[in-house]
Amino acid sequence: MGWVGSSVAISILNAGICKELLVNDLNHSVAEGEAMDMNHGSSFLPTAEVKACTIPEMIHCSAIVITAGRGGKPNETRLDLLHDNVKIAKNIALQLKGFNGILIIVSNPVDVLTFYYQKFTGLPTGRVIGTGTMLDTARLREMIGRKINVDPHSIHANVIGEHGDSEVTVWSRATVGNVPLRNWKGWDIGFEKEISEQVRTAAYEIIQRKGATNHAIGLVTAALIKWILRGDRRIVSISSVQTGLNSGGILATSLPSVISEFGIEEVLTPELSKEEEDHFNQSCQILTQAIAEVDMSLN
Repeated sequence: MGWVGSSVAISILNAGICKELLVNDLNHSVAEGEAMDMNHGSSFLPTAEVKACTIPEMIHCSAIVITAGRGGKPNETRLDLLHDNVKIAKNIALQLKGFNGILIIVSNPVDVLTFYYQKFTGLPTGRVIGTGTMLDTARLREMIGRKINVDPHSIHANVIGEHGDSEVTVWSRATVGNVPLRNWKGWDIGFEKEISEQVRTAAYEIIQRKGATNHAIGLVTAALIKWILRGDRRIVSISSVQTGLNSGGILATSLPSVISEFGIEEVLTPELSKEEEDHFNQSCQILTQAIAEVDMSLN
């Protein structure tokens, strides 16, 4: 129930996707206070009851969202959080015995933690989902829309790979409606490097100013849960454990994925330009190396 957890919780309530919302914090009093605060706003929200609870009391839930972990500091990368947050992940995973719902990972570094939550819990890979580059993709569409004065809903463009410094913007397949973005009147290919950098560094810019990013990821997570539990079969850029990418090893990274009430039903591999493919392979290598480093420290 830190910055991110409370934003996820209120976004879930606003979306009206649950009858009961359970919240947890290492400091139980904080969870109780957040539950009280949100319940007091129930007259202005779709009907739901918020309760503070322990982690084992959550195992009957349809979905659990993990936001626990040390937050990023200014000038610190997501991978800098790795070792501290993997230890937290192992502790939480041990308390989730018997859980068979959808596990959604928000904590950073989200790709590596998605890998380890799947490993530690033993849940099927399609039911352990990292928010991955879903937020980066939303940022990308907003920035493109602002540049060309078009609503982001009409822009189809994706960020794939690591949710972090090695992420890949798929400019070669970006469209506005069904028109290739690079054919859009007034579009300058020079915009691409500028926007990619703004998307990549967006979290750092926000953290420098207010200490955390929380509202947008709260909305992203609530939307993801809504589409999953409704069985909407949306295609979103999210992180999951996969084999056969890059060197053929096992890692978690973001690719467009079909989601339903069963979790991830299918992972799609977009057609990439040679440059994008090289960057995606490099991103996979960085994540594979991060996982290998953690494995060494755990052994």
